[in-house]
Amino acid sequence: MKDFEKVIDYKFNNPKLLQVALTHSSYANEMKDKGVKCNERLEFLGDAVLSIVVADYIFENMPELPEGELTKLRSSLVCEKALFKFGKEINLGDYLKLSKGEKNGGGAQRPSIVSDAFEAVIAAIYLDGGIEPARKHILRFVIPEINNRNTKPFKDYKTTLQEIVQKNPGEKISYRLVSETGPDHDKHFVFEVLLNSNAIGKGGGRSKKEAEQNAAKEALELMGY
Repeated sequence: MKDFEKVIDYKFNNPKLLQVALTHSSYANEMKDKGVKCNERLEFLGDAVLSIVVADYIFENMPELPEGELTKLRSSLVCEKALFKFGKEINLGDYLKLSKGEKNGGGAQRPSIVSDAFEAVIAAIYLDGGIEPARKHILRFVIPEINNRNTKPFKDYKTTLQEIVQKNPGEKISYRLVSETGPDHDKHFVFEVLLNSNAIGKGGGRSKKEAEQNAAKEALELMGY
């Protein structure tokens, strides 16, 4: 465990939390007469902490993303495939406590086991030190993953539409608010996108930026792009 603390750059005040986080249910069942706990409850908590940290980061740092794209991006960063990749980066499987059968069967490299343990470690850090150490640990993996992706998770429809229109001198794109409804904490906006003075698309969203993006998206679809 001391080696693993160095790998994740976090020293536990309560090492028992880390011990449980690294204990698979197969090992706990094998040692049930000794009262060994597995990491399943920590996995449950870690999943929630992971989700809120990732959601908060992409919400704050990607203000142009509409709700639908935020959801897709978050899902891709917290899914089993992504967590397994993160776990392999720190050789998490090498530190897990597995039953003899699970170990011999390659459990240390099984995506479901490694990804679950990754979430359990997050929960252990959160319980031991609070949200900030947990956030630091999570973003260590998430930020490079976002930066290293070859394709942008979000399509900027407004920019695409502007680039198309600019090919025709004299044409001008603008956006007009059509409606604004709902209470302050749950607003819904509808915008039209205008080519000169003619409406060529309409879209709604929970923010003005999202509504404008959706209006531009509809315009592009109607134009055949």
